[in-house]
Amino acid sequence: MPAIVVPDITVLPRIPEPDPAIARTRAVRSVTVAPRGFEGEGFPVRRAFAGVELTDLDPFIHLDQMGEVEYAPGEPKGTPWHPHRGFETVTYMIDGVFEHADSNGGGGVITNGDTQWMTAGAGILHIEKPPEWLVQAGGLFHGLQLWVNLPAAQKFAAPRYQDLRASEVALVSSADGGALVRVIAGDVAGHSGPGSTYSPMTMLHATLSPGARMSLPWRPDYNALVYVLAGQGTVGAEGRPIGNGQLAVLGPGNAITVSAAAAQESRSPNLDVIVLGGRPIGEPVAWLGPFVMNSREEVLQAVADYQAGRLGTIPAVHNTPTTIVES
Repeated sequence: MPAIVVPDITVLPRIPEPDPAIARTRAVRSVTVAPRGFEGEGFPVRRAFAGVELTDLDPFIHLDQMGEVEYAPGEPKGTPWHPHRGFETVTYMIDGVFEHADSNGGGGVITNGDTQWMTAGAGILHIEKPPEWLVQAGGLFHGLQLWVNLPAAQKFAAPRYQDLRASEVALVSSADGGALVRVIAGDVAGHSGPGSTYSPMTMLHATLSPGARMSLPWRPDYNALVYVLAGQGTVGAEGRPIGNGQLAVLGPGNAITVSAAAAQESRSPNLDVIVLGGRPIGEPVAWLGPFVMNSREEVLQAVADYQAGRLGTIPAVHNTPTTIVES
């Protein structure tokens, strides 16, 4: 699980231990197991937020762990063209390569440690797929896609893209030097990630060596979620056990603690976690497939707009016939 790594973690800036005089480490409210499923044209995912109330996730809506899977030649899959309105998608590529394109001409290619932030806003058509050379060759595929809700005032913002290269991510380490922390968006202990968000939030990917402990200052007005990509460890003030494919929802406080088990399985030598938090929007949510709005009427309007072609059109493939060619 490379994402972005460094040869020597000990040279990185360290996140100081929260002041014990004022630190209130968040306790665990719930732990759920992400069920497995398939997305798009059939690539495997784990539904990280399944079974969790939206009020506990706010401002987040949905999180898929895509893979981890080793494709044989001809097996890699993506998604067909599909619409979005009312939220932002965050696609974080850990291993492999993914191509994005949209009906506004945006998109790009993301690979190990890159992130693509797409604000769907008023509406857009979108496609995600492996490049043709990867379909032919096969290879490793592992990533995440997070959906971040937009407040009502930004639901109809103009669509936009942010291509965040792995080299832009802020890299820091835990106080004990045993964890590499990648700050993708938001801020932790004064270290800021490159992602620009409508909904104030923080997103981290941390890799903890066996026996390492990570204690993070955390804004008390943010919620707090810890999802395990791989490995075994504990989380929260009470040291609740947590492992691969599990999500911990944490309660109130101003600090988060995660520790890696001293012994890990050979296929997952470290504890890898995604730590998420954001300021709850606190607005009604009406959600149907790729549309996340505030009311049923707005969702039905989004469906009607999509069917009428008002969310965009699939771009033409250049240099193809404009009339039927038969042979």
